[in-house]
Amino acid sequence: MELKNQHRLKDKNVKKYHEELVSKLGDAPFGKEEKVDTADCNEKKVILIDREPLATFFEDTIFPTIDGFLKMKATKRYVTVDMGAVKFVYNGADIMAPGIVDADEGIEEGDLVWVRDVEHEQPLAVGKAMTNGNEMIQSEKGKVVKSLHHVGDEMFD
Repeated sequence: MELKNQHRLKDKNVKKYHEELVSKLGDAPFGKEEKVDTADCNEKKVILIDREPLATFFEDTIFPTIDGFLKMKATKRYVTVDMGAVKFVYNGADIMAPGIVDADEGIEEGDLVWVRDVEHEQPLAVGKAMTNGNEMIQSEKGKVVKSLHHVGDEMFD
């Protein structure tokens, strides 16, 4: 991972990003008083703790990376898929309605969401909702989440 333009975020920005993530997800991968850096990595701006990319910006909106979700206990904006969908999501596929077993009903179309497996509730991907949470649960066909980042991708390599 090649980092460019790395610098320490101001405390007010750390607090702002922390509060924004807690509001969206119920938790954040870093504390509001933690020492947080930002850097450019593969044309993405990333939020770093000890050189680990715990959040990034998707279309100018801060959201945790898979590593970030592993460091927190998010309770909002989740989409849960059955174990049959895991291998596809793991390989970067968009999320299809038949594989969804649950979703946060507060999700609105266009929201950034995180995808988890039903058995362990571990993060598999980050994506953009193509429909709201209720429709995700009720739909029986079609694409409902566009995958933006998934386990093992090359986003930061």
